[in-house]
Amino acid sequence: MHFELDDEHRMLKELVRRFVDTELLPHEAGVLAREAAGQPKDLAAEDRARIDAVSRDMGLWGLDAPADIGGMDLPQVAMVGVNEELGRTITPYILPPDSPNLRMLTATVTERQRDAYLMPYVRGETISAIGISEPGAGSDPSGMTTRAVRDGDDWVLNGRKIWITRADEADFTIVMAVTEKREGARNGISAFLVDRATPGFNVLRRIAMLGGEATYELALENCRVPGWKLLGQEGDGFAPMQVRLGTRRVEMAAWSIGMAQRALDMLVDYAPQRTTFGQPLSQRQAIQFWAADAATRIHAARLMTYDCAWKIDQGRDVRQEISMIKAYATEMAYEVVDHVMQAFGAMGMTRELPLHLMASKLRMMRIYDGPTEVHQWVVARNLFGMKR
Repeated sequence: MHFELDDEHRMLKELVRRFVDTELLPHEAGVLAREAAGQPKDLAAEDRARIDAVSRDMGLWGLDAPADIGGMDLPQVAMVGVNEELGRTITPYILPPDSPNLRMLTATVTERQRDAYLMPYVRGETISAIGISEPGAGSDPSGMTTRAVRDGDDWVLNGRKIWITRADEADFTIVMAVTEKREGARNGISAFLVDRATPGFNVLRRIAMLGGEATYELALENCRVPGWKLLGQEGDGFAPMQVRLGTRRVEMAAWSIGMAQRALDMLVDYAPQRTTFGQPLSQRQAIQFWAADAATRIHAARLMTYDCAWKIDQGRDVRQEISMIKAYATEMAYEVVDHVMQAFGAMGMTRELPLHLMASKLRMMRIYDGPTEVHQWVVARNLFGMKR
């Protein structure tokens, strides 16, 4: 493989960088002010609509969606560059459609589901969510208790789901449920497309998270889903779910690189200007070592992530590499941002700089889609040849 993007993908990365600089970074002051006031940090509807229009006009929608439904069918390598640039800003915006659910849908939909769900999603007309975790089952899918039982041509779902992003506004949620008890983690899990207005699909509560974020808890109470909304094969929902999770984990690694690079850039700009005890911070060995270590680890994370993405594009098994980059990049970026906050002193503790929101996001990403320790265990398990 080459360790540089090809010209087409490099130009796309530069285009997304310009989009971030001109359309997203100017909104950060408003995001910070709302978060500091205890308000939702989301963009105003009119601002989101304008940014949507700009990003669409720039050709930035459906980047990794299949070409036959209006996308650009870009490889994972190209998307790493895109998401690194998006990671540089705290303005909450994702280019439609969100890749993880897109890739899960693309891998599993029937023709009917393609027309009813996938195509509107690619066009940016709908919002999706996914319900995997439960109050008693997070990283271990073998603990999943939400059940789906056949009733004629329909399925009836009962159970609880938690930590679901955008569940309050999603037009449909991909709900994972057990349809057949099996041995092991795969556990006969199936996926279902559940519309927001389906009777028995209840959003119980909003859960406030760090950094002004929120997730939701759902209850499925005799929630009847038509049979044609089974996503993929009955009992074989684990593999498509892993496609979805793997996509998000690669995204997280790329976002982490973007955040760490933004924080390092802030340090490099600030340290020469700030004088303490008659000397610029940039001449303090501690600051120099933090900067050098950050640059080295960002470089390593970037190469690791591109390597993983390239292997995905080659159709190779990358479960090991995905765990490596998800754990390494999020931990690396969290430490880099923390050092930069320390270097900024009291100003680094304020809610006037983007650093605290980056730190909060990274703190959650060290848990989301598999805690660091679980991914380290996966890597160790593979090294020692342990079976599960």
